[in-house]
Order: sequence, then C-alpha cells, then structure tokens
Amino acid sequence: MSDHKYINYSSAKSVTDAVNTRRSIRAFTDELPPMNVITQIIETATRAPSGTNIQPWKVYVLTGETQKSLCAAACAAFDDPENKHQIEVSYYPEKWIEPFLSRRRKIGWDLYGLLGIKKGDREKTHQQHKRNYLFFDAPVGLMFTIHRDLATGSWLDYGMFLQNIMLLAREAGLHTCPQAAWSDYHKVVKAQLHIDPSEVIVCGMAVGYADKDAIVNDLVSHREDVSEFVRYLG
Repeated sequence: MSDHKYINYSSAKSVTDAVNTRRSIRAFTDELPPMNVITQIIETATRAPSGTNIQPWKVYVLTGETQKSLCAAACAAFDDPENKHQIEVSYYPEKWIEPFLSRRRKIGWDLYGLLGIKKGDREKTHQQHKRNYLFFDAPVGLMFTIHRDLATGSWLDYGMFLQNIMLLAREAGLHTCPQAAWSDYHKVVKAQLHIDPSEVIVCGMAVGYADKDAIVNDLVSHREDVSEFVRYLG
C-alpha cells in the first residue's frame, strides 16, 4: 500500500527521516502547535538559498478568527457557481502530456478511492476539494506571497524555502499540506488579509498535528524509480 517502509507521526530523527515522512496531510487535529515553534520553523527556513540573497518570501501566519474568516469567505466563493475566479500565475500546464497526465490521474484516483468517492460523483468531489479552503481543519494556516516583479529564479528559490518549512515541521512532530488551490482565490485572500496588490499568492499551507484516525492520511503517493529519470554519464 505504501512505498515507504514506515509512516511516522512523531518527530523526525534525521533529514532523511523528515524527507521520507513528509506527506500532504489532509486531516488534522484541532491541537494548536506552540506559536514559538511555528516562528522558529519559519526563521530557520530562511536559510534557504536565494539568488543574490534577495529572499523573495513573505509569509502570513493565520490562526483563530482570522483563519476562520478567510476560510468562510473562500468556501462561500468556491460554492458560488456565479463566482468566476482565475489564477494569477499558472501552476499547471494548459495541455497535459504523458507521463505527467497519468501521474496526475493516479494520485486523484488513489485519493478518491481511499475516500470511497466514485468517478463522476461531483458533489462528493466538490466537498473534498473544498476542504482545501478549510486548511483541512489544521489550526495554523500559512499564506505565502511573492512580489509580482520578481522572475522565475525567485520562484525556484521560493520552493526551497517551502521545502525547508515542511521538513522542519516534521522535525517538530508536525505535518503539513502545501496548497496551490489557494491561489485560485487570490482575490478573496487578498481582500481578507489586506495584502498589497504588488504581491502574488504563491500557495497556502496547512500546519498542525496529523489526525491518526483519518483514513485520508493513509495516502502515500508513488515515486518513480531513479532509473526512470536519472542518467549517469562519464
């Protein structure tokens, strides 16, 4: 069922352990992590490299009523068929090709199969997707932005910063779920959080303690064997 030898809900013991046990968790408990731990994770994550040290990241830490208000507004927009939202910066390609299309379909089938959602059940699919806009019930939501004048290299740098956060969270016994879905509703996010127009929503991220009893957290995505994508030359 899993490509990993074990699934660990406790603190990661090494970098390798953190990498192997980092997964996109889609159900959290309501236990609030200590905010000094969240701050320390973000502070340490800033050691990520960035071209000429421009450090392109900006982070909004959301808890309590602020988080609830954002979630309510995003869920309302998601449920409203008259509300047309469009992403600012494309995350996925306009046209899917292989092998990427098959990989995308597989993770979707694996997720919905685990939850008993049959193909074509639009209502259950809609409700599951909407859980993105609840941060999957995580008590901490992070929202990441980047200045719109920065270029591709800064987005690559940003990815290393995000990875640092996720691995450091594992060291602290926390789990995460990075969420590109939030960028679809960038207008809602910016209005709720009073974000300056110069900023582009990169993604959101749910942070907290994984719910051990939630079947959705049994999902572990497949990874291709290195022989499929690595060439050794010389």
